[in-house]
Amino acid sequence: MNLLRRPLLASIGAMIGWKPSSAKEISPASGEETVTQNEVEESSVTPRHVLCFLGKGRDLSPLSDAASQAIRDFATGFSIDEDYSQAEPDDRMSQSFAVCWDRVEADAWSPADEDAVADHQSVLYVLGPNMAQAETVKVSMLALRFVERLIDAGAVAAKGESAGIAHGLDRWRELIRQGAEVVKAADSLAQQRIGRLAFAKRPLSVPGYLESVGFHLVGLPEVYVPETAGSERQIVAIMDAVADEIAQQGLEPTLKERRASLSFDSTYEPDEFKFNPYGIVRLPK
Repeated sequence: MNLLRRPLLASIGAMIGWKPSSAKEISPASGEETVTQNEVEESSVTPRHVLCFLGKGRDLSPLSDAASQAIRDFATGFSIDEDYSQAEPDDRMSQSFAVCWDRVEADAWSPADEDAVADHQSVLYVLGPNMAQAETVKVSMLALRFVERLIDAGAVAAKGESAGIAHGLDRWRELIRQGAEVVKAADSLAQQRIGRLAFAKRPLSVPGYLESVGFHLVGLPEVYVPETAGSERQIVAIMDAVADEIAQQGLEPTLKERRASLSFDSTYEPDEFKFNPYGIVRLPK
């Protein structure tokens, strides 16, 4: 696993209309809230998906037409970003995808995927709706269907800008298949898990910890694990286990069992796509 430091993970665009306030930290010992300078009102910030698709030709209409049809068919609230979409290549894409490829799943992308990014001729951005926490899993499953529709229409590469995560086409297809199965089974916990695998990035390095980015897209706080807790792969397994525990039993029991704290003192600004309004679960060192 090739670990990335967070400053390398950049995305295009910014959230509009989010205002900073301050942050709270809940002690695992006392349960009391302590206030820090960067507190943000949870209700003032809602996550959204931003999807990037690359086309093989300079005619954007195959992708934009497919996106428009998907919006009519099932993706209510999604929209094409006319400001950043372009019928020409973007010379930043090779570098952007290079830092966004999923480094957890084996064979998450291939040299053919890298070549497709390098040779792309057009870029389409799609904005998802601002999501209430209770709607995040449902909308993330719709975002996965959106990726399927655009790949079928000829997209040669796709990534989620909200967390800075990219998969190769074969891996996207596998996630799409898994997503369709758990939606058909009405398994909400499995849907949340697939949504994390598809649209969250982990691990990234911050001083003293490895972190997740993008768990807010399925309604969960981020998870920070001390870098001394094991190998990178072991730490990713801990992140995923904590996320599953929160989904299954709730936040407070997980904090208690893990002796963890919940903090809203994010190092991301509230107007950044990666800002998580549900906070950060920080495991003890």
